[in-house]
Amino acid sequence: MTKQFVCAVDVGTGSARAGILDTNGILLGRAEHPIAMHQPKADHAEHDSEDIWSAVCGSVRAARQKAGVAAEDIVGISFDATCSLVVRDRQGGQLSVSTTGDRRWDTIVWLDHRAIAEADECTASGHGVLDYIGGVMSPEMATPKLMWLKRHLSQTWNEAGYLFDLADFLTWKASGSLARSQCTLTAKWTYLAHEQASWRRDFFELVGLADLFEHSNLPEKASPVGADIGQLSPEAAAELGLTEKCRVGAGVIDAYAGALGVLGGFAGDDQDISRHLALIAGTSSCVMAMSPDPQPFAGVWGPYYGAALPKLWLSEGGQSATGALLDHIIRWHGAGGEPNAAMHARIATRVAELRASEGENLAGRLHVLPDFHGNRSPLADPHAVGVVSGLTLDSSFDSLCKLYWRTAVGIALGVRHVLEALNENGYLIDTLHVTGGHTKNPLLMELYADATGCTVIEPLADEAVLLGTGMVAATAAGLFPDLNAACLAMQQGGKTRAPNRASGARFDRDYRIFLEMHRQRQALDAIK
Repeated sequence: MTKQFVCAVDVGTGSARAGILDTNGILLGRAEHPIAMHQPKADHAEHDSEDIWSAVCGSVRAARQKAGVAAEDIVGISFDATCSLVVRDRQGGQLSVSTTGDRRWDTIVWLDHRAIAEADECTASGHGVLDYIGGVMSPEMATPKLMWLKRHLSQTWNEAGYLFDLADFLTWKASGSLARSQCTLTAKWTYLAHEQASWRRDFFELVGLADLFEHSNLPEKASPVGADIGQLSPEAAAELGLTEKCRVGAGVIDAYAGALGVLGGFAGDDQDISRHLALIAGTSSCVMAMSPDPQPFAGVWGPYYGAALPKLWLSEGGQSATGALLDHIIRWHGAGGEPNAAMHARIATRVAELRASEGENLAGRLHVLPDFHGNRSPLADPHAVGVVSGLTLDSSFDSLCKLYWRTAVGIALGVRHVLEALNENGYLIDTLHVTGGHTKNPLLMELYADATGCTVIEPLADEAVLLGTGMVAATAAGLFPDLNAACLAMQQGGKTRAPNRASGARFDRDYRIFLEMHRQRQALDAIK
């Protein structure tokens, strides 16, 4: 029998990546193409969905060529993507979401914060859907963005016929199916997958979107992650360099694919899985925990039913700027420059030298509150700002290294803050599974163990996000009886880093200061 393979596509903030995997989860070939982002004004960020599709097609063709796999042997494909919003007209053509009016820019990027006022209105509504997003609506979710479009670009709203989360747009481009993923709708569109009547239409009426379903082509019921939603259309098969027999699986948001990739080995183990946290860390960071029972509490999104693994509830927290913050620190400092991989590596090397010569309490009076793009969790405050305490007139390269090191400490303490909230509300997490760009940063990987006191697992899989999406594609292709079986068969395991207990007291002090900085910032904001 001919060996069968799957294609996984991951669309991030700056590029589209594709991988070809076998049924053991081994990545055989990978390729990447950049995607454009337009930022016409502060807090506005836009993509061109046709540019994204072109990048997807190019990366799939190149990945298959690298893997040396015949097109007819690829039997399943699925997509993960950022939770960006794609707007199309009634004929399926592009519609502008930009204040420039250019129809090319038809996608509001996940990190776009133009709708922060609308998000506040949603929160102020007090509606029951807020119970499943941590009590606070984020401007990164779909509803505030839709409200902004209707208010500020009324012509676009009036012409809109299709509204997609980006992963669902890609499955539509691939298959023509209007099915939407239970992951995207539950996590970002206030769809309540655990309820028979999953859409709370009175919520949309309350926030001025009573006509949402006239402009969106949203289904009444979402498709479970990995559901077979059809085969590739002839046009898509030609563009992707695949065949029409390839099945398309209902996809996931990118961070959720990472969660599947690193936590897939615990699929079916409903009790033990609640000890493990997925940390998907790159430009921003997402943390995801799963449990057999809902664990609702303020400041963490969810609980979402079936948003990753079937029959499990998922709680999602995160930090809106982590890798992006370290880049910003490099650009911001007089001794910095372009925050490329070489600069990050040079700083990490110098930090190690400084710690060796000056001691482990390097820059111990320098403290960074990393909320430069708001606090996603556990405060759920998009208005929060960053704080740096302990600056001097030193503008040398070493001072940049110290500030970078202490910013990395602040990022790790932010994860500890989220962990503490999860564990105070029903979880018993003691193990972090880290994937994404941060695995290439030795300072962060050390700090995630030492500053949190958790065991850290770094996946052996080359690309845990692509692995998770490959699991979804294999399920849709019928290579396994269900998503749990696909996860167990394809998971890759990881290497373990134990925390250094000798550093515990030092980071406990840092954490007390971290919490005090939060309180002092709130006190300053309260002064009239």
